[in-house]
Parts: sequence; C-alpha cells; structure tokens
Amino acid sequence: MNESVPLPIARKGSQLLKYLRPTFGVVVLLFILYRLYSVLVIRHEYGADTWTRLLITGLIIGGVYALIAIGYTLVYGILFMINFAHGEVMMLGAYAGFFVFEALKSIKVSSEPPLNFSNANPVISIIIAFAVGMTVSALSGFLLEKIAYRPLRKAPRLVPLISAIGASIFLQNAAQLLFSPQLRDVTNPEILRRGIGWKILINGSNVIIPYTGVFTFALSILLLIGLYIIVRKTKLGRAMRAVALDKKTAALMGIDVDKTISQTFLISGALAGAAGVMWGIHNGLVYYFVGFIPGIKAFTAAVLGGIGNLPGAMLGGLFLGLIESMGPAALGINFQLKDVLAFAILILVLTFRPSGLLGEVLSEEKV
Repeated sequence: MNESVPLPIARKGSQLLKYLRPTFGVVVLLFILYRLYSVLVIRHEYGADTWTRLLITGLIIGGVYALIAIGYTLVYGILFMINFAHGEVMMLGAYAGFFVFEALKSIKVSSEPPLNFSNANPVISIIIAFAVGMTVSALSGFLLEKIAYRPLRKAPRLVPLISAIGASIFLQNAAQLLFSPQLRDVTNPEILRRGIGWKILINGSNVIIPYTGVFTFALSILLLIGLYIIVRKTKLGRAMRAVALDKKTAALMGIDVDKTISQTFLISGALAGAAGVMWGIHNGLVYYFVGFIPGIKAFTAAVLGGIGNLPGAMLGGLFLGLIESMGPAALGINFQLKDVLAFAILILVLTFRPSGLLGEVLSEEKV
C-alpha cells in the first residue's frame, strides 16, 4: 500500500507553513515590542548608569564570543563541519594561563613589594601567559584535527559531528581528572587586578570601566582584525580560501590541502586559547567546564552572524554579548535567564534567517 502523502494534502501543508512562520514572527516581534515599551517607557526601572554598566559588560563578553566564534567559522568554511570541541580547546588555554600566573607568582624577586615576578614584570607575565595559553590551545586544535577529524574526512557529515561531541566530552573529563573539578581563582598581575578601573559619573552614580574589560575587548578586536588581514592579504589566507572553495582544484594548483587544514586548526585553536586566557583574567574562575557554555554561545554567535562569514562571526559575537547583557533588563525578565535568551536567539535565527545577519558563505559544491 502506498503510504505517501497525497499531493493536495502536501500542498495544503506547504501553504500552511508558508503563512505560519510569518504569523509567528509577527507575534514574537509584537511581544518583544510590548515588553520593551513596558520596561523602558512605563516602568522605567533602570537608569542611564545601569544601562552603561550593561553595555560595557556586553561589549566585553561579546568580544570573547567573537574570538571563539571565529574558530567555528574557520573550520566550517574549510571542512563544512562544526567543531563542538572548540569550547574545550578554549578551556585548555584558560588552564594554561592560570598555571603560568601561578608559576610566575611563586618566583620571588625581592624582599619588598612587588615581591613576585608577576607583579614586578606584569607586561612580560601577561605576554608569557598568552603565549603559553595560545600555544597549548593551538596544539590541542592541531591534534584534534589529526586524531579525531582527518581519518573521518570522507565519512558522512554526521560522523565527524559525533566525533567532535565525543572529543568535547573526552577533553572535559580529562581536564577534570588532571586538574580536579574545583574552581581555580586566577590571580592577575597588579595592573590588571579585577574590580578596579576608570570611574565615570552618570546620574550621580560611579560607573567603573574595568581595566580587565578594556584590555579584553581591545585585544579581542586587534586579534580579529589581524585574522581578517591574514585571511584576505596573505598567501596562507589565499590557500585557506581556495581549499574552502574546492579542495581538489586547490590540490591541482599546488596547494597542500592537509597542511592548510592543519594550519587553520592551529589558528582557530590559538584564538580560542587567547579567549580562554582573557576569560580567566576578566572573570577570575577556571574549571573543567568553563569552555562548554561559552563555546555553545559562540556557535550561536557564528550562526547569528552567518556561518562561514568572518565579519559575520565578529558581528554575531558582539551582538550576542549585548543581547545577553542588556536583554534581560530590556525585557524585564530575571537575569538568570540570560542563557535561555541567548539560545532563544539561536532558535529564532534558524527559524527566520538561517543564513544569519550577513549571510552564510558557502561554495557551490557545498550548497
């Protein structure tokens, strides 16, 4: 017996879906506008000082999300897969930065303040922490590609995805066994001590622009700009774009495809490591699960901006950071629901604009 859906019923279902999605979109938009009007105009719960604090927080966390999202975008653009272990690569970088600061703090250089190497040479200490963190994460990404992804390159797309999820769980448990499940408190050099910064007076209230936040945001933007220049202006960048477009043709033109893919994982891992060190410097806590939620949110940011699109990933990360920080206040909901809000954005983007804000970048072969 033929169990296929009759053509008239299929057409009616298609027409129903055609009108259902715009209707749902209008309902969601009206609800958001109602909540914004209620909170911002009627109740007027928050002053300019609070909104400024939320804006600063959103930009800082958005810069970190953008760095991690770039890693997803680079790998997706070349291998057409989502590296769900990318958050754990960030976690390893955060641990590396923590241990570097602890080691430098234990080196005594004088009997008077500053007593240890970290405070006596803060700039050098920070450079060493980032160098070690980025190196550890870059090597982790490189080994992930060699061990977990390269043997599965010709397998169906679902197989590397499962491998990535397995690698994520493995790295989480390995970090838990190696470093224990306890939360580690990162001790920054004195010039980047948390809780201090520039003060500005808004509505009679002091708003602090933290040194760690400015450092994190500025370095994130510089790294993003540097990566964009590498991809667009260098020989490696041209090789990466050629491999993303067509691996077989790129190989015929003399490009070492395997080497280019490995270099891509090295770069994405290094950026994740930098994000991990920044996370430890600004938020102060490192533990084995620290990369999972930021990693998933960075994936949301990559989808939001347009997966495979470098400027889109940058924009998506900053946009998601602002939504996560300011959204609960603007909608009048509990701040503990910021994670729910971030993932609701992912659902809405996938529903109404799957290609993202700036559009998804795919080669004709992948479409």
